[in-house]
Amino acid sequence: MAEYVAMVHLMLKGYRILGFRLKTPQGEIDILARKGKRLAVIEVKQRQRHEDAAIAVSSVQQHRLWQAGLALQQNRPNLRHLDLSIDLYTLAPGRWPVHIIDAFETVERF
Repeated sequence: MAEYVAMVHLMLKGYRILGFRLKTPQGEIDILARKGKRLAVIEVKQRQRHEDAAIAVSSVQQHRLWQAGLALQQNRPNLRHLDLSIDLYTLAPGRWPVHIIDAFETVERF
């Protein structure tokens, strides 16, 4: 359910959804979306508080998401020219959803 809310919100913000619950050897990508020259691998988390959702993504998972995004770019030539980012989309009861662009800037990317 959280992924559907995120997709609708992202589309309203001008994102084009390219994939949903994509299985890759590196792990699952909740949402793959594009906006302009940005290719976003979006991890969706729903918790009681936004802060809890943010800390639920381990550094290992962050690295896997980055590797999954890179692998998709290699396998899909039409995505290679886009700037890859790993975003976090959090939902918490009674709160507005939060979309954090390039949420894990400290991820070891290479």
